[in-house]
Amino acid sequence: MSKKKRLLTGLRPTGKFHLGNYVGTFEKDYELQSSGEYECFFLIADLHSLTTGYETASQIGDDIREGVLDFLAVGIDPNTSTLYLQSLIPEVSELFLLFTMLVSATRAQRIPTLKEQIRDLKLESASLGLLSYPVLQAADILMVRGEVVPVGKDQMSHIELTREIARRFNQLYAPVFPEPEYLEARFPVLPGTDGSPKMSKSIGNTIMLSDDAETVRKKVMAMYTDPTRLRATDPGHVKGNPVFTYHDAFNPNHDEVRDLKARYTRGKVGDVEVKQKLVAALNQFLDPIRERRAEYERQPGLLEDILAEGSRRARAEARETLALAREAMGLNYFPKARELVDASLSHTAAHA
Repeated sequence: MSKKKRLLTGLRPTGKFHLGNYVGTFEKDYELQSSGEYECFFLIADLHSLTTGYETASQIGDDIREGVLDFLAVGIDPNTSTLYLQSLIPEVSELFLLFTMLVSATRAQRIPTLKEQIRDLKLESASLGLLSYPVLQAADILMVRGEVVPVGKDQMSHIELTREIARRFNQLYAPVFPEPEYLEARFPVLPGTDGSPKMSKSIGNTIMLSDDAETVRKKVMAMYTDPTRLRATDPGHVKGNPVFTYHDAFNPNHDEVRDLKARYTRGKVGDVEVKQKLVAALNQFLDPIRERRAEYERQPGLLEDILAEGSRRARAEARETLALAREAMGLNYFPKARELVDASLSHTAAHA
């Protein structure tokens, strides 16, 4: 029997997730989890939140809760997959530190999304934590020896850095880490409802996975379409039109979508009808997600139990990985002293 590949997906807890997160990550996560061919790890990366929002750290708990609910609502199964919290895995911080020795500051700073974050947040200067977060992301992936990472287009440069770190470590010391592959999403980037290239909560152009049916209707009916089309009888453009991008992503009735596109380009259908059919398709897609979310919301204690069990499993993997890395680097000196310290800490925790 062939060994399952390890998949890792990590998302920062920024509250509720949106349709862009779904097509960029969740859709592929659910597909691969359901295939039975992957050992799946899903990370709530709360330490990453501190890189851009340390002054609002007290809000992270609520954001984690909302994020976990969305992971579960889209179908992530905690019985077959490992859903865990980054800050409950202290080993990742040590691995991150070891990896910083293998990467130059200029290489880490060439990550395109890093520059975008600094620009979008209007930062005069970036914290050391923000500058080095691509290396922490590499530690997250390699801590569980992840082999496959489903990502959106904007995250591919992060995976390439992770591959470089794994390659350099293996060449310098021993072959401990895989060089993870990235799996591009079916829709790498979903445009915002306002026509912006990307859906973003900071801009306010999102449709959330938890939006109710009426909220979805209002957002869709206000969506940006073809600015060159003044009347329903004018021929319209389908390419670059967010309404049709959403139809392609979420409307399972392909015949209906083809018909709408054909009529739109000939000026035989108005924006209202196209949007109404999108409202129906989106609400049909979101209904089971809303139902699962509501079921978990009724069991608040279950969320903490799921995170605790998943983090326990992830930490066991992390300890094994870190031991391999230390051994490869020759850092396992004074093993008896290490054992005594670990045993003392375990005894103290057990009687706390």
